[in-house]
Amino acid sequence: MPKTLISQEAISSKIFLIRGRKVILDRDLARLYSVETKNLKRQVRRNIERFPEDFMFELTKEELENWKCQFGTSNSSEKMGLRHLPYAFTEQGVAMLSSVLNSKRAIQVNIQIMRTFVKIKEMLTTHKDLQRKIETMEKKYDEHFKAVFEAIKQLIKHEQNPKKPIGFHNK
Repeated sequence: MPKTLISQEAISSKIFLIRGRKVILDRDLARLYSVETKNLKRQVRRNIERFPEDFMFELTKEELENWKCQFGTSNSSEKMGLRHLPYAFTEQGVAMLSSVLNSKRAIQVNIQIMRTFVKIKEMLTTHKDLQRKIETMEKKYDEHFKAVFEAIKQLIKHEQNPKKPIGFHNK
């Protein structure tokens, strides 16, 4: 297997849940690609027809504040290097970036990001399958094992929701 430029752990730490979607912010992508954020955004604006709302969207001021609060930062947007509202790219948007950022590094980084998104999906599917199996087993056994099954369910639930979602959500 070829040597990877960036670890999946480093990439997955940059994936956030905003508007119910897993996204990576423009500034994090720019760092991964080793380009300036303003250049990444310029390329996106020049090719905006390639980035519909389900590929990329701009955070609102409220979403940006929620995102900053989640990480306990009290710095103003300017001090964080955020003079403009950031773009959030979904998995499809990241894939589309490889067509507008035409460098070898962008292609290699995109491959690694796509692998990370796939791995996250696999992990979520595995957790759901495990949860179903535990519920089936729970029905077979008596009250003596109830506490054990509850503890396992809490562990699975905690792993499935390690980060709180950011933004406003309609119920």
